[in-house]
Amino acid sequence: MSGPSPRNQRIAALVLIAAGAAAALFELRADPVRGWASLLVCAFLFLAIHYAAPAGWWIAFRRVPEALMSLVPLAALPMLAIWFGRYALYSWMRPGALESDPVLKAKSAYLNEPLFLLRMIVFLALWSLFSVLLRRASLAQDVGPGLAQHRRMVRLSAAFLVLFAITFSLASFDWLMSLQPRWTSTMFAIYMFAGLFQAGIAAIALAVARLSRSGLAGSVTPKHLHDLGKLLFAFSIFWAYIWVCQYLLIWYGNLTEEIPYFAVRTRGAWLPLFALAPVLRWLLPFVILLPQWTKRNPRILAGVAGVVLLGSWLDIYMNVAPAVLPGPRLGAPELLIAAGFAALLWLTGSRALASAPLLPRNDPFLGESLRHGA
Repeated sequence: MSGPSPRNQRIAALVLIAAGAAAALFELRADPVRGWASLLVCAFLFLAIHYAAPAGWWIAFRRVPEALMSLVPLAALPMLAIWFGRYALYSWMRPGALESDPVLKAKSAYLNEPLFLLRMIVFLALWSLFSVLLRRASLAQDVGPGLAQHRRMVRLSAAFLVLFAITFSLASFDWLMSLQPRWTSTMFAIYMFAGLFQAGIAAIALAVARLSRSGLAGSVTPKHLHDLGKLLFAFSIFWAYIWVCQYLLIWYGNLTEEIPYFAVRTRGAWLPLFALAPVLRWLLPFVILLPQWTKRNPRILAGVAGVVLLGSWLDIYMNVAPAVLPGPRLGAPELLIAAGFAALLWLTGSRALASAPLLPRNDPFLGESLRHGA
């Protein structure tokens, strides 16, 4: 039996987007803190799904990470909207909060509304600018031969990686860590980066596994899928390593400025969700992708990638919700908002893929990629 037509898929995506928007508006009116928390979770994860790599073997599916990267300007909009819910989410922004707390007052040179907004605009503008410039250079490479555009993409990528390392670390501090402004962790930035990279690989693996049976059939080989599976497997372990290290360091250090984060998340109704995140992001990917043949199976690889993305959403939720809510609130609004963001990602990503040839032309590594595994 054939699957749904592309038109029906687009209609379904639009319905989910509309349902997610309606759920967000309803929740913002009925329970603003819960609504803004849900939007922050989805907006951060939506923005975080992008990826870069300099190797030659991946050129056969380069359009997939390019399509995800080209969504950054769109993804910046819901992140900017979080500014309007700042008082519901960030306790240190509420009137008098900094003056009444000596610890927060000592951080006021960094934690203040004007600089928070300025940093948010600068971060999102830089990420959007580089995504546009890289996409333009890639499409310009299709027009004519030569290495000029390839060299330009290398230079842009190198500059972006340095800027991104700095700006993403600061964004993690601003948008997530400052939800609990007294809490500190020296491993938080690398923890968020590990999760970002794993989620980006999972999104690419999911799209490539689907396209390997249609648009990229004959170009993407089982070896490509195998290597993507190895990357997903490796970064699942890396994320788990950082997750455990951060937990253990704070646990045996037992410092009053560090333990509140885990004290809340490992008690009561939060504990099952806290334990579920590493199951989805590490245990299941590790067990399922351990054999070689599962990495080469597009259906299994896509399924594992979907599980990892679900775990990524839950992980971000566990960073946000316990800081602002008295207990877990996972219901229809959260699920509809998440489904709406996922549908928006699919719809705009599909359009980005359709706007250019699936195989990039004139890339010096294209032949190497097409021969990968031959």
